[in-house]
Amino acid sequence: MQLAALLADVLPRVAAVSLAIAVGLTLANLAVAFGAVEYVARFAKPLTGPANLPDEVGTAILATTASPTAGYGMLKEYRDAGVLDDRATLVAVTINTFFGFVQHIFTFYAPVLIPILGLRVGLTYVGARAGVSLAITLVGVLAGALLLTERNVASATDADVDLPGDEDQSRGEAVRDALTKTKEKLFRIVPRLAVVYTAVVYLTTAYDVTEFTAAAAPITDFVGLPSASVPAIATFAIDTTTGAIFIAPQVPGTFTAREAVATMLVGGIVSFAVSTFKRSIPFQYGIWGARFGSKVIAVNVAAKVVFIAVAIAALLA
Repeated sequence: MQLAALLADVLPRVAAVSLAIAVGLTLANLAVAFGAVEYVARFAKPLTGPANLPDEVGTAILATTASPTAGYGMLKEYRDAGVLDDRATLVAVTINTFFGFVQHIFTFYAPVLIPILGLRVGLTYVGARAGVSLAITLVGVLAGALLLTERNVASATDADVDLPGDEDQSRGEAVRDALTKTKEKLFRIVPRLAVVYTAVVYLTTAYDVTEFTAAAAPITDFVGLPSASVPAIATFAIDTTTGAIFIAPQVPGTFTAREAVATMLVGGIVSFAVSTFKRSIPFQYGIWGARFGSKVIAVNVAAKVVFIAVAIAALLA
């Protein structure tokens, strides 16, 4: 792959993700600086309280509904500040799942996917994914209740670091301090993000990473889906919109509504190999670094695979 073409592919991705991260970090800093955390966090108390998480974390959870990237950026800020240790951060990431899904309802599922699939199949699929996401979030709350203690968390005001708003500042000083802290974080994150994205784009261009879709045949045989589901799963695994266009004309007929939804869910499981490599690894490593980013990816993928499998079993029972 030529260098110019590689950069043309990588730079817009890095710029877009970096901008979203910058927004998330800035929101976290400004929220603390101006005391918004104290007010916004009240709405997330039903989740942060039972999960033994500080109230401030509710801001990041709610921010995920508007932008998952912003929510992650805020969680990173709290982890760096000592408000959350690694275990508490993983719990917060898990609780974030449903709120990240809600954002996609308005940006993708409602305006794009449901019109392609039709109301019955579309709503059943979105409902299944919503159920999976909500189940993961509730498991996160339960995990926090069982696994977190005061040793895993601290109030933002008690954290052993200087946070925006800790000292008596004017509004202008608070804004400048928040922006300075955001800039410092970006200088550490963006170069790593660019390196990983470049490597991923090069490898996915030079090698065919979608050959794994051949593994779908044993899965479909095991769960009892028709043979036509194999190409549907392969298509859906590579691109959700294309997969929906592929399967929609075959319902009813080749697929029942439930079989179509189950096929798309299997496609979602198979797609984790590609999506993890192409999107999750660059993003999570860019945010958290390789060590903790790998833990976040492992928790996310494991939880989704388990609960999607439960949803498939329920659909085909």
